[in-house]
Amino acid sequence: MIDLTGWVEQRIGKHGVEVTVASADASFRRYFRVESGDESYIVMDAPPAKEDVGPYVHAANRLLEIGLNVPEILAADDARGFLLLTDLGTQTYLEQLTPRTVERLYGDALGALIVLQTGIYKDPKGFPDYDDALLMQEMELFRRWYVGRHLQQQLTAGQHRNLDAMFALLLDNARAQGKVWVHRDYHSRNLMVTAANNPGILDFQDAVIGPVTYDLVSLLRDCYISWPPERVEEWAKGYHHLARQSGLPVHEDDQRFMRNFDWMGVQRHLKVLGIFSRLAYRDGKLHFLDDLPQVYSYLTEVCAVYPELTPLHALLMQFPPPER
Repeated sequence: MIDLTGWVEQRIGKHGVEVTVASADASFRRYFRVESGDESYIVMDAPPAKEDVGPYVHAANRLLEIGLNVPEILAADDARGFLLLTDLGTQTYLEQLTPRTVERLYGDALGALIVLQTGIYKDPKGFPDYDDALLMQEMELFRRWYVGRHLQQQLTAGQHRNLDAMFALLLDNARAQGKVWVHRDYHSRNLMVTAANNPGILDFQDAVIGPVTYDLVSLLRDCYISWPPERVEEWAKGYHHLARQSGLPVHEDDQRFMRNFDWMGVQRHLKVLGIFSRLAYRDGKLHFLDDLPQVYSYLTEVCAVYPELTPLHALLMQFPPPER
C-alpha cells in the first residue's frame, strides 16, 4: 500500500492523499479510491504475476474512442501493475435500480449497448474472437465446478452424453448469431449511475467479438437482480427494434430473436453457475454462493420452454436446487 500511495502522489503531484478500498472484482485486481481535496481518482492494483493490465488499457482506449463513458487512463506502471484512472463515482446500477428508476436506467444502458456493439463496424478485429473453444470451456465450468464440486455429484455416462449434446446445441446457437463487440459482463454491478453520459461502464477488460445477444442477456437476466419475465421480454424486443434500426446483425423475426436471446442466456448461466462455484471453493469468496439460486431459476425457466433443451432441464431436476 505504501508503494501504491507513493506512486499515486508522484503522479498527481500531491502528498497526504487519502486511500480507501473501492472494490475488488472476481479476479486478483483490486481498486482503491484516492482522494485529495475535491479531487478523486481510482487506482487499479493488478499484480503482474497474476494479471496483465494490457487488455484493460486496450479496451478502455477503444471504448473511449466510440464515446462510451469508461474510466480514462491517466497514468500506468506496467511493471507494478498500477493504473491511475478517472473516478466514475460510487453509485452502481444495482444500488439504484428500483421499479421507479429501472426504465430510465435500462434505457440508458441499452442505448450505450447499441453504441458498444456498433464498434464492430469501426474495427471488425478490435478484440479477440469469442470462439468455440472459449464458449465450450465456459460451459465445462458447470460440469466441473457446479455439478462436481458444489453439488458433489458424479454424472453417469448417459448424463455426460446428454450434457455434451446440450453444449453442442448451445454452441451452434452462439455460432450462428451475428457478431459484435461484446463486453462479457454487462450487468448492474459493472454499470455506474453518472450525471452525464450515463452509464459509466466498468470491468470491460475481457471484451471480445461474439454473439449479438450476449450482453443483452447479461443486462436483462442479471445474476444479481431480477424482473418479471414479461418486462424482460418487452425490453428485449425494444432493444431488437433499436438494433435493427442501427443495422446490427440481429435476426429479423421477433420469435427467432427471442430464441437466440434465451439460448444465449442458457450458455451464460451454465458458465456463471460454474464460475460462482469456483470463486467460492477455489478462491474462498463464499458470498458468490448466495447468487446461485437466481442463476439456477433462469436456467430452469428457459429450459422448460424449449423441447430441445428438455435433457438439460431433466438433468437440473435430478439434483437439489441451490438454497436461497
